[in-house]
Amino acid sequence: MVKTALVTGASSGMGREIALRLAADGYTVYGAARRVERMRDLEESGVRVIGMDVTVDDQVVAAVDRVIAETGRIDVLVNNAGFGLYGAVEDTSMDDVRYQFEVNFFGVARLTQLVLPHMRAQESGRIVNISSMGGEIYTPLGAYYHATKHALEAWSDALRYEVAPFGIDVVIVQPGIIESEWSGIMAAPIMERSGHGAYADLARSVVENSERTYSEGGSGGSAPTVISDTVAKAVAAKRPRTRYAAGRMAKPLITARRLLSDRAFDRLLRSATR
Repeated sequence: MVKTALVTGASSGMGREIALRLAADGYTVYGAARRVERMRDLEESGVRVIGMDVTVDDQVVAAVDRVIAETGRIDVLVNNAGFGLYGAVEDTSMDDVRYQFEVNFFGVARLTQLVLPHMRAQESGRIVNISSMGGEIYTPLGAYYHATKHALEAWSDALRYEVAPFGIDVVIVQPGIIESEWSGIMAAPIMERSGHGAYADLARSVVENSERTYSEGGSGGSAPTVISDTVAKAVAAKRPRTRYAAGRMAKPLITARRLLSDRAFDRLLRSATR
């Protein structure tokens, strides 16, 4: 029996690599994202492409219906779609905050609700939620982003307990610093929101630190394949771990957050953004 996987946020980065890896491992893979035009190469690799915005309920329902109509089952759901909203708490509009939660949390919850009845019926399934090291730590100007990831992790823990009797596993993957367009994408919105007011100095420091991290001479991030390898491992494991931290700085920072007091971790972050 060929198993079926549904991967969201598959048009680029980690989602793209996860879809390709699961297809290479023999799954029938559906890659879902808003930007269908960016997934043509996935089709050439055997991935079935679905245009889907996780914040649009009709599209989410249609995506699940299509997968079930064509394969009759969903064995693996990888909730990868998401983005990082950065800016001072005071400066960020509530419309932006709501959209951050719609994508990073409510979209995950709704898609999972739709998939669960099928997994329960087949008495098996694996749900992999792509969180972040930011699901356990916090960073300057990332309050709303971290709030979504902390919420995702608490929700995943409760979900894991609820669905275990039905043969369904829930796994959290916590990427660290991963090679991406992150620095370029986050810089402009941070400066637009917080670059000219009371938090301007902090905004400039955060942007400069990010640029140093991702610059040619900087330490950079891990390749997205680190995460696709981790997902493949979690999916294949007979008894997967509940959490997998992977990628540069993920394990050290999560460990530091667990061991240090709040004030001590504040000082660690302050030293990194000077």
